[in-house]
Formats: sequence, C-alpha cells, structure tokens
Amino acid sequence: MARNPRFDVLFEPIRIGPVTAPNRFYQVPHASGMTNDLPHVRASFRETKAEGGWGVVCTGAVSIHPSSDDSPLPFASLWDASDVRAHALMTDAVHRHGSLAGVELWHGGAITMNRTSRLPPLSPSGLPWMSTHLGFMGNQRPRVMDRADIRALLDWQAAGARRAREAGFDIVYVYAGMGYLPYEFLLPEYNRRHDEYGGTIENRTRLVREMLAVTRDAVGDRCAVALRISLEELRAKPGKHAESEAHEAIALLSDWTDLFDVKMDSSPTDCAPSRFAPEGSHEPIVEFVKKVTSKPVVGVGRFTSPDFMVSQIRRGVLDLIGGARPSIADPFLPRKIDEGRENEIRECIGCNICISSWHDGVPVRCTQNPTIGEEWRRGWHPERFEPAASDASVLIVGGGPAGLECAVTLARRGYRVTVADAAAEFGGRLRFETRLPGLATWGRVVDWRLGQLRSRDNVSLYPGSAMGIEDLLASDHPHIVIATGSRWSRMLYASTEFPTEEFLAPDVYTPDDIAAGLIPEGPVLVFDFDNYYLGGAIAEHLARLGCQVDYATTAGSASAWTFMTNELPLVHRALGKAGVRIHLLQRVSGFDGREVEIADVFTGAKRTQPCRSLVVVGVRTPDDALYRQLIERDADLRRAGIHSVTRIGDALAPGAIVHAVHSGHRFAREFESESRPEPYRRDFQV
Repeated sequence: MARNPRFDVLFEPIRIGPVTAPNRFYQVPHASGMTNDLPHVRASFRETKAEGGWGVVCTGAVSIHPSSDDSPLPFASLWDASDVRAHALMTDAVHRHGSLAGVELWHGGAITMNRTSRLPPLSPSGLPWMSTHLGFMGNQRPRVMDRADIRALLDWQAAGARRAREAGFDIVYVYAGMGYLPYEFLLPEYNRRHDEYGGTIENRTRLVREMLAVTRDAVGDRCAVALRISLEELRAKPGKHAESEAHEAIALLSDWTDLFDVKMDSSPTDCAPSRFAPEGSHEPIVEFVKKVTSKPVVGVGRFTSPDFMVSQIRRGVLDLIGGARPSIADPFLPRKIDEGRENEIRECIGCNICISSWHDGVPVRCTQNPTIGEEWRRGWHPERFEPAASDASVLIVGGGPAGLECAVTLARRGYRVTVADAAAEFGGRLRFETRLPGLATWGRVVDWRLGQLRSRDNVSLYPGSAMGIEDLLASDHPHIVIATGSRWSRMLYASTEFPTEEFLAPDVYTPDDIAAGLIPEGPVLVFDFDNYYLGGAIAEHLARLGCQVDYATTAGSASAWTFMTNELPLVHRALGKAGVRIHLLQRVSGFDGREVEIADVFTGAKRTQPCRSLVVVGVRTPDDALYRQLIERDADLRRAGIHSVTRIGDALAPGAIVHAVHSGHRFAREFESESRPEPYRRDFQV
C-alpha cells in the first residue's frame, strides 16, 4: 500500500551537522542490557531497528573510562581497541540499511559506585547520591574533582570520541542528563563549586561546553556532535535573563552542538509508565527548546500514533521523533507507516518491562514484542517466519496473552489455527486488569493480536466456547495447545518466605473474585506478596469504589517490584491520593471476619485492626486440569489422531504477561521446526 500523504513529513531527511538522517525517526540512546560481552546480540538488536526504518539508531550509555563503572548493572564501554571492534559490529549492521549510528558517550560521576574498578567516583562537589533502593546503594562516596580531574575527564571524552569515530559512528554524544557527571555540574544542588565551573549558569554549563568542544575536535567533520540534556529541574528554576535556567542553558550551549536530545531528569518521569502518564508527556517541559535554538531537536514521549508524531513536528515541538520503547515494541514502526500499514503497528503499552531488563542485567524484553533481544540468540525476526512444515492444524484452548500470541505466530507461519475460549470475549487476565486504574493501555496486547488474527483466512476464533475432554478428542485437530491461564490462591505467607497452605475462611478473597465483580465489604485489607502491580492496582480500585482500604505487604515498599519498571514512587502517590493506608514489612497471621492480625516479618510482633474482608494477592497456580486430564488418556489421544498436547503461558508456569507472550511465541516458532537453538546461542567477545 502507498504511504498516507499526511505522514510525508515524517520521511523528510534531516541535516545533523555534517551528516544527514534519512528520515525523522530517531531511535534515541536507551539501555538494552547488552554490553560489549554480547556484541552480536547487540548488533542484531540494533540492526533490526535500522531494517525497520529508523533513520538513526543509537547505543545506550557507553563508558569513556573505568571511573564510570556501573557494575553489576550492564553497561558498554569504549576504553580500548577491543571495544572499538565490538561496537563496529553494530555500526556496520546499522549502515547496511542506510541508517546513521549514534553513540552515547557517558560518565556516571557520583551516581556510579565503581564496584568493579574500585576507583572513587567523581563529582563536582563530593555530594553522594543517597538512593532509597538497595540495588543502587553503596558505601563508596565520591571525591571532589580538581582542575586536573576536569582535564582528565576532557581527555577521556576526546579519546572516547576518537574511538567512536574509528568504530564507525556517525553521531557522537555528550550526555548531560539523568544525574550523571555533566548533569551534576549543571545543577546548583550538586554543584557547589566556587571556581569557574560553579555559581552562575554560565559557569555551570562550562564543563558541558568544553566536553562538546573536545568531542568536535576529536571527530572533525566526519561525525555530528549531539548533546543529551535533562531539562526538568532546570526548567523549574527561574533564569536571570530568560524564563528559566533551562532556556539559558540551551542558549549558552546552542553554538557548540549539532543536535539537542532533550529529556527528563529521572527514570519515572523520563520513561513514564502508561499507568501514570499519557503519550507525549514530556512536551510541557521541552516545548520551548526549538524557540531558543536553530539546531535540530529530538525528544521522546512514548510516541505510538503517527498523527501525534506529525503534530509534534507541525507545532514546532520536535524536529525528529525519538523512540526508545516504541522502537522496542515495534522495530518496524517507521516502515509500516511508510508502506501504509500503520494499522499493523505493534504499539508500546508503556508497561516498562523493557526498563526492568536493565535493572535485572539481562538483554531487553518486551511484553508486546517477544522477538526483541532474541534476534541473534534464537534467530527470531519480528516480521519474518519459518514457513509451516506441514498442513497440520492446531487448536489453542484459551485466548489470553499466551494463546493469542501463539495463534498469531502459527498463523503467520502458515498453519491453520483455531482458538477457543470459554469467556464471551478474548483477553484472559487482561479482560479484568485493563479495567483497573491506569491499565487500559495494556489492552493493546489483546487488540493487536486479535486484529492480526481476524485479518487471516487460516484462523478460526470461537469465543464463548468452553472445551471439555470429549470436545477436544472430537475436534479433528492433531495438535492441541492448552493456554488456560492460572488462578489466584488464598495461600498466606510464612516467616520462611514461602507460601503456607490455603486460608479457606469466609470473607477471604483473591483477585479472581474481584475480577468476577465482587465488591468486598469494608474495611478491606489487601495483602500483597506478589509485589508487582496488581496488589496496588486492586487496592486503588477498591478505594475508588468507596471501600475503606488498607494495604499490607511483606516487602519494604508497596508493589515493590515496580521499582524495576519506574512505577514505584507513582504507585505510592496513587495509593496516598486514594486514601489507602500502607503497612510495610507485614504479613497476615490471622483473620476472623472482624479483625485481621498482622505480624512484622522480622520481629514477629503482632497487632490487630478492624477488617471485614481480606483480599490476598500472593500466589498463582496453573489452571491446567484440562491438560492433565488429556495426557492421562493416551489411548484415546492416539485413536483421535492427536499427536501432541502442550501447555503454554500461565497454564505452564505463572508469570508476568511478558512471560506468557514469550512462552506462546516460543512454542509457535519452534513447532515442527528443525532450527531451534538449545536453549539459545551464547555470545562471545570479538
């Protein structure tokens, strides 16, 4: 199909200093969990985006010196010739598709703990980052940089830029954002110096100007020089000669850079989850930049709508449409728009599972796109599939995330697929969860897959069709996939950190009961030791319905694992706004329908409070009775011509939605396939 003319502006080339981006789609630097130890994984990951039409494809943060050591979190480096070779794999791969390759040179300053290098962190004034989360805490405090340290930093930046040019990069960054070293010089809260690098905004931007200057000297006219800068805090500070210090900083730095890459100051606002921020949430902070500079500006905002992208350009907010999460959810987003297939875009849902990959130190994952990070390891491509090995048909029982993903992938391979679900609507757990506060966007997981399935003539969909054993034996499908999900249990939490037996008392409920429409009598205690989003979301949901709600958890924070997805502070604010009282490091030790007894998880100290309903959000168990009944009837399966019965998703092992989608995709990719790595290829340094 032809491209819709109203999107033509997105495909205009843009000059960035000495280089030209072929279009306005710019994959900004973002963490991927891929270090120099995974050079082939990284190169294939980035290449897929270039193949998909992103005109610029950048690395994540790349350390310029061992004093910028973020271990055990994954980070890349450009310290020596070996690093140059590793990065050259990526630039060569990106260039094969006509895209530009960018590198985000990075020094973490006081935020990095240098756990491996054991060098004291550097900072403008010796102030440490006092993280509230254990994974970022450390005992090593930074030292104050003197002039010799500043000269050394400039030398490291220049050396990193020369290596970047040697590795084939087209755009070389100075990174002055997210609390890292150049950013620490920009803010008076961090920078308390009394020399030419401190005090006025002119002095506080001096280091960034000097870093840009040495970068340009190092790369010459071969590469563009880009500045990535966080503006949230500076925008909040009144300027002496302009509306804010952000305005002044952009004006002071404009002559020194070829491109401004503008962003927020902290992960929860910069990579804001869809639960708490809409598409384009950065605009109120960054909209002024193009009014101050003539240089091209790129920014992000979880852009998924082509019309919204065009609006950003037409209204003068951005010159280039930055994408991190949308480029992960659909590496072929630009090409689909270019080919008039924008209705096929696999939209980012803003769940931030991709962010959690970096915190976990593993290659990036995505709820929407199970192929991401698997391009080299498992040979998965988001748009290409091994053709069907036979004319076999597959019956999938269950139309939740795992079943729908399995069906889409099998259908794209060419198999005949039937999906049956007992519920009147497909979606599985998402039928309920998308009705919880802020989670409606997650419905794209179901909507995209149903759209794909309904457009194919080798797919049959049967909602409202409960399947029993005899139905399956008479179904005339040689392969059956059980994707019936899981059920929440009423197990409580023991001091051994394992669940105890089911607490089968009146007025004890699970999320399945709430999903069925139950509104418990208050006061309600939501007891959460699942620790992801659902416990907090249910507590907020019940409070909005008018219930008096308390929330108790065995962890040190509400919905503690949402720290990994940048949601944690926002969850606490939402619960506070809803009037939900939070009880941390507590477990339920008794409940009689009138009072609940909770005990400190460490001391065992107990107390009681009024409670009429207890909602337990803790352990899920597979809903796999149908599978177990089937495999016990081996003779009947043979007589019915059924060659395989398989479990996928939560019916196999309960997990997050990302796990269910990956499980369904993996089965469908490997079904009747001879090319399956076991379990995946291991990468190696070059």
